[in-house]
Amino acid sequence: MNKAHAFQPLMNLARNAAQKAGKELYLLAHERQRAQAQLTLLHDYRLDYARRLQQAVQIGLPASSLKNFRQFIATLDAAISQQSHVVARQKTQVREKRQYWQTRKRRLNAFEALETRARSRQREQENRSEQIVNDEMSSCMHYMHNT
Repeated sequence: MNKAHAFQPLMNLARNAAQKAGKELYLLAHERQRAQAQLTLLHDYRLDYARRLQQAVQIGLPASSLKNFRQFIATLDAAISQQSHVVARQKTQVREKRQYWQTRKRRLNAFEALETRARSRQREQENRSEQIVNDEMSSCMHYMHNT
């Protein structure tokens, strides 16, 4: 087995690890986007509900309805807080997975560079060997021609 081919098993493992990490990163990023969209929706809904409360207060709102509005807004605030924590946790997970993927990718690139160098050295060695054979044949032909 020549040196360039010796890197193939390592490169295959590194490639598989980089691809797996890339897929996991994609899925985590997608989940984070969904969580962020849900958080935005909760914020929008809270703003809309607060506007409705303000309008209802201006036209006169019974105390029981005011209490219900405030309880619902408090529930929305709790949901927003919880979803904010989910988004923050997922941002951290995406950042960590991106770093992991980049590490796997650099490792793969290193093996590819080693393989490229090994192939280059192998070609140079083959070219030198071929040149030596050609020089010897030329020398023999020249010797035979002059004798």
